[in-house]
Amino acid sequence: MLLGRLGSALLVLLCTATVSFFLVRLSGDPVKLLLPPDATAHQESVLRASLGLDRPLYSQYLAFLRGIPRFDFGTSIFYNQPVGHVLAQRLPATLELAAGALVVTLVIAIPAGIVAAMRRGRATDRGVMTGVLLGQSTPPFWIGILLILLFAVEFHLLPASGYGTFAHLVLPSVTLAVYSVAVVARLLRSSLIDALASDHIRTARARGLGPVKVVLTHGLRNASLPVVTVLGLEIGSLLGGAILTEQVFSWPGVGQLTIEAITNRDFPLVQATVLFFAATFVVVNLLVDLSYTLLDPRVRTTR
Repeated sequence: MLLGRLGSALLVLLCTATVSFFLVRLSGDPVKLLLPPDATAHQESVLRASLGLDRPLYSQYLAFLRGIPRFDFGTSIFYNQPVGHVLAQRLPATLELAAGALVVTLVIAIPAGIVAAMRRGRATDRGVMTGVLLGQSTPPFWIGILLILLFAVEFHLLPASGYGTFAHLVLPSVTLAVYSVAVVARLLRSSLIDALASDHIRTARARGLGPVKVVLTHGLRNASLPVVTVLGLEIGSLLGGAILTEQVFSWPGVGQLTIEAITNRDFPLVQATVLFFAATFVVVNLLVDLSYTLLDPRVRTTR
């Protein structure tokens, strides 16, 4: 099973690398951006040769594939530095933002989903589901702008942009977590309602266990598989979705770097950032798939 998952992951990464390599070259010639408008054809050809863009396309593609196992993605056209070095400088900021958003998601979504399931049909449940509906239907960048207007412009409680302190992390983390909170809370509520209707839960209640202990000890674990699956997807989405959030809050992470790379037609840097986001999804989903065997013994017996 593990070998099969690894083979599928490598195939996905190969397809992603191939598609990103060829699509990014449809954006135009980066030489035109690097040279002034009055540059001669000779100057353009010299610069193109120095960047390796004069080689046949298949030669550039094979060189790109050969460098991936060594984490050698070439040299950034815009920064004139190794792509790996540029990514390493921006990666901590993105990981910090994703971690902050994940903490917000877990702290809010899990209690909200449990409370909504335990109070199904009551005012608390309706309030949670209303919040879920708003969280899933509101664009994150719009939420970010509203948070800036409210907490930075109106009340001067938090900075509107920047990076470096906990205060700078609060607004972008909340913005990035809103959609994930809504998805996880809604799925946990639904899974927990189904789990609480099962026979072993009724048996636990008949033995005199309190409702809180029944939910936390028996119901939550049985409802965890779909929630863990969605959390895995959301972790990848937190890293990939950070692109817009980083732009709104001027957060110096990989998302903002990706926008800069696309704008500057920095082929090696675009290829590396796209591959980074794809690898994040693949690795997280592989770990989630393997975690099933720890959460549910029935999964081990069927594999």
